[in-house]
Amino acid sequence: MDEAVAEWLKFSDRDLATAKHLYKNMYPIPLEIVCYHCQQSAEKALKAFLIYSRVKPERTHDLEFLRETCRITDVSFDEIIEECERLNDYSSQPRYPYEIEITDGDTLLALQDGNKIAEFISKKLKMTH
Repeated sequence: MDEAVAEWLKFSDRDLATAKHLYKNMYPIPLEIVCYHCQQSAEKALKAFLIYSRVKPERTHDLEFLRETCRITDVSFDEIIEECERLNDYSSQPRYPYEIEITDGDTLLALQDGNKIAEFISKKLKMTH
């Protein structure tokens, strides 16, 4: 695997691990920060796939745009449409007070979505490797 791809995946894994750690170990749980790290994990995983596919990723946080760009190479990226749509709102809004109201249920779903995207892309890279 290309070194750049591996580096993007490592950062993606760190974001997801950080989200899980914060959710399990902080009280009160910083729900907005957990969701933000889930979004960041997905963004970096999508960019890793693009780099693997020899596509230069745009400088964007828009998961839907990145997923659609991945889909040009592999139509099975339709399998993660909903996860990308849900996580997309967490790219910047949760970092500032009063921007978005997030519940514990939203946070659990963000963690599930982040996991699904990470596993989906990991399998893709192993299959094409």
